[in-house]
Amino acid sequence: MSVFTAICTYLEERKIEFRTVQHEPTFTSEDSAKARSEDVKIGGKAIVMKVDDGFKLFVLSAALKVDSKRIKERFKAKSLRFATKEELFELTGLVPGCVPPFGRPILSLDLYLDLSITQNEKIAFNAGSLTDSIILNTSDYLSVVTAEQFVFSIAEL
Repeated sequence: MSVFTAICTYLEERKIEFRTVQHEPTFTSEDSAKARSEDVKIGGKAIVMKVDDGFKLFVLSAALKVDSKRIKERFKAKSLRFATKEELFELTGLVPGCVPPFGRPILSLDLYLDLSITQNEKIAFNAGSLTDSIILNTSDYLSVVTAEQFVFSIAEL
């Protein structure tokens, strides 16, 4: 089952309303927002990072960037880096730009949400492909994910 189908099924089983958007392949948050006709700030940018010896999934508003210092502090980590394309594919079967903001049971990763996600009524994201997006109410999203929330974002310069 594709990640897109798995997410749709997961949401449908939980009676969560959502809409899907098919669009041309998008590789950046800005392109995805345009393709969905949505503000970039409601985009849920999902980033897989290696924290010391393990990988974790971090989700923040697509209008912001990761504050590595805050993540290192939170985990008392000695090392922190983005997953390589190869590691990302090995962990998720996905390519950069299509990782959805879902940990278990969709992706086998611990999920961490930046508080910027909670500040919007909706969340939109590429859902396991560069051409399929899902948009749903943030409150519904928060009700179906298991995630620790903390601040790990900074404004784009």
